[in-house]
Amino acid sequence: MENNKKQQHFIINKPYGYLSQFINNQTKRKNKKLLGELYNFPEGTMAIGRLDEDSEGLLLLTTNGKISEIIRSKKVEKEYYAQLDGVINSEAVNKLKTEVEIGINGGKYLTMPCKAFILDPAPSFPERSKKIRDERHGPTSWVSITLTEGKFRQVRKMTAAVGFPTLRLIRVRIGQIHLQTMKFGDIIEVDSLIA
Repeated sequence: MENNKKQQHFIINKPYGYLSQFINNQTKRKNKKLLGELYNFPEGTMAIGRLDEDSEGLLLLTTNGKISEIIRSKKVEKEYYAQLDGVINSEAVNKLKTEVEIGINGGKYLTMPCKAFILDPAPSFPERSKKIRDERHGPTSWVSITLTEGKFRQVRKMTAAVGFPTLRLIRVRIGQIHLQTMKFGDIIEVDSLIA
């Protein structure tokens, strides 16, 4: 009977400050904002992968676990725009592209080769609800990083490892699905998440 139920899929632009989950499992801070506050999602909806509370952008949701597995696989690219502390140079970008040593679960991990380039001009996103910082703290720059893996806080760890900590992180693409003109908090129900 379960198989006859229509599967539902959603594309959302996750705003800053929301957890990529529907139930707060944290014991320390109970006042977390959850995805269910954005929309009345059907029972059984799950986020495909996650975005940290302080990350923004493209998040796919589905009621179909098989679709979730396919999209989370290493075959599907995930592209992020990161606003960095300082003006990144080509040497640091080249390090990002090849491999960077980051810490994962108390051990060392070498990232897989990825695509990375400087975004010039910088993308124009609306101000974040919590201000990043002001110009007195020095210049910032933007970089695009496209991964096929997704370790915990990987993009942030990678940019910090090459000397340019991430100030703001926005996922703009998963596979063939782009953020395009979606505003933060927008939710679109779609027939399929796989081209």
